[in-house]
Amino acid sequence: MALDSAKKQEIVSKYGRHENDTGSSEVQIALLTTRINELTDHLKTFKKDHSSRLGLLKLVGQRRRLMRYFKSTNREGYNTLVSDLGIRDNI
Repeated sequence: MALDSAKKQEIVSKYGRHENDTGSSEVQIALLTTRINELTDHLKTFKKDHSSRLGLLKLVGQRRRLMRYFKSTNREGYNTLVSDLGIRDNI
């Protein structure tokens, strides 16, 4: 369930610090959030797809660790990113 390159480039251009920024915390959190949303929709249809569910849980854990790091380094950027992506601030 990988993202297509056009969608990925759109996310990078929206949340990146510069044009080719793919490694910053903001971009990684936004990309993971998009993949998590797509997997969640997939699992609503295919309830017994346990391998995808395991992958979803791994992605959620990875995003949680990135969000914890980003919150500790840049509080204002974290708050704007969380409100923009529509995810809960439970860290």
